[in-house]
Amino acid sequence: MNTLKVVISVMVSTILLNGCVSQKESMIQQGYPLAYADGFDDGCHSGRKAGGSILDDFRKDVTRFSSDTQYAQGWSDGFRQCETEQEAIQRKVRISLEQLKLQELRSQGNNTNTLHLDGIDTSNFKYLK
Repeated sequence: MNTLKVVISVMVSTILLNGCVSQKESMIQQGYPLAYADGFDDGCHSGRKAGGSILDDFRKDVTRFSSDTQYAQGWSDGFRQCETEQEAIQRKVRISLEQLKLQELRSQGNNTNTLHLDGIDTSNFKYLK
């Protein structure tokens, strides 16, 4: 049950982080140029999409990316940062779900410590002792 709480908290945190003061507004308040903040925002949505988010879409103003270096730098920075963050979230959810499955198997009395190596050559494992 603990793992289920972790999965739920990760999902809720993701939704809350995406719903508060926009990252673009925050960056502008911190003194970033508007073009950079626009690019970062578009790149971040695109990065989260690439990282597996179903709540985001790919955004890129190709004309602006080609002609505005601040937008292009912001887009690239946003993409990399948000893709990495989204992948980390996805990884945490996968691990939590696998731990939950393992706990369920254990609670059902299945022996999860037994390796199933049928048809696999294990002759070199003797050296691991």
